[in-house]
Amino acid sequence: MLGTNVGIRGKGKTQLAFMTPVQPDAKLSAIIGSKPLPRSELTKRLWSYIRKHGLQDPKKKTLINADENLKPVFNGKQQVTMLEMSKLVFSHIVQE
Repeated sequence: MLGTNVGIRGKGKTQLAFMTPVQPDAKLSAIIGSKPLPRSELTKRLWSYIRKHGLQDPKKKTLINADENLKPVFNGKQQVTMLEMSKLVFSHIVQE
């Protein structure tokens, strides 16, 4: 159903699922830090890292090039698409 906010109940108040802090694993922590943070903040930090290190392909902007820190997160791949990157990055969230 469009327009419906689905929340997670916890500690007396409802939080939206994307605002619930997630814990990055050791590989992802090397890039964004080790503290739990909401998915939206995780994405912001990841893109900040990509821009800071010039890892977005200059000719085809939908490709991200891996450096030595991103390569383990990308499962050893040298280059991934933005859509593939999202799937790979969120596979490095520790499930509690």
